[in-house]
Amino acid sequence: MNHYTKKAITLKRKLPMAPKFTHLLSTFLMLLFSMHLLLAQSRTLKPEGHHVGNTLKFLQSLKQVQKGQNVIGLSEVKKQLNKFGYYPSGDANNLTDDFDESLESALKTYQNFYQLEVTGNLDSATIKKMMIPRCGVPDIINHTSSSKPTSSSHKSKMFHMVSHYDFPRGMPRWPSSKYELTYTFRSGVQNPNEQDMRSACSQAFQRWESVSQFKFQEAPAGSQADIVIGFYRGDHGDEDPFDGPGNILAHSFSPQDGRFHYDADEDWSSNPNMNQMDLESVAVHEIGHLLGLAHSQDSNAIMYATIPPGTIKRELTQDDIDGIHALYDN
Repeated sequence: MNHYTKKAITLKRKLPMAPKFTHLLSTFLMLLFSMHLLLAQSRTLKPEGHHVGNTLKFLQSLKQVQKGQNVIGLSEVKKQLNKFGYYPSGDANNLTDDFDESLESALKTYQNFYQLEVTGNLDSATIKKMMIPRCGVPDIINHTSSSKPTSSSHKSKMFHMVSHYDFPRGMPRWPSSKYELTYTFRSGVQNPNEQDMRSACSQAFQRWESVSQFKFQEAPAGSQADIVIGFYRGDHGDEDPFDGPGNILAHSFSPQDGRFHYDADEDWSSNPNMNQMDLESVAVHEIGHLLGLAHSQDSNAIMYATIPPGTIKRELTQDDIDGIHALYDN
């Protein structure tokens, strides 16, 4: 080894390690920062209000689960049933994955309301019904008795008629001084269906106007109105958050609240294909709630809670008409 080789080796050994260490540290920090951005982005891309409501397909895996079993997913079934009024207030805190007596009782009440075979089990018919998109208003709101016999004419002695319309407890209604109601549109999010919504709601109001004492008039944008309609998503400030695509389609409030919200995450149309929801069909239903009607057990009625994708259901039935007359003609 000559003099120059020894000197080169000596210089190499004396080179400081700081630049190399700094480079490694910089690379490591860049990697951490990139991972943080990816995680943040993945959280941002989740739909607002994302939870089990986005899809109820998990229900299919619970078919024929038996009482006494503990199965993941049953707590979500309980939450759904509780949301729609099928749990007594004392049982609402026990929403576990146990198939207990309270779940069996809630299922029986649900099956009875939808005129299914009352088994108390998660059978095929019950799961199929629970998976159909629906209104977010509870089926049972401390309501008055359902399926009540009516005898509105002298013919009542000749036949026994059963109506299925219903009202929330207290039968909230608009006073006679407010039979001319104004409505306006105010959304919490932008939606390409805004103009279609306006047209659909106008048609829906006309349907109720034709069978009742009410008159409806659109108010200028930004003005005060009795009824306010719009698109919202996720948690939108009314303590009743939407759940993303599927399940809950819309909700509205009893008189004299006046709020009517569409879930912006649904695929809406004024002329729906088999995978879309009809704006006007849902509007006619929600206006029924705005006027004071609860859900009907008549599957043909506008006020029936569920509506499959692609369905156009805009015509008021006799049950709907009888309900609005019973509420306001007395």
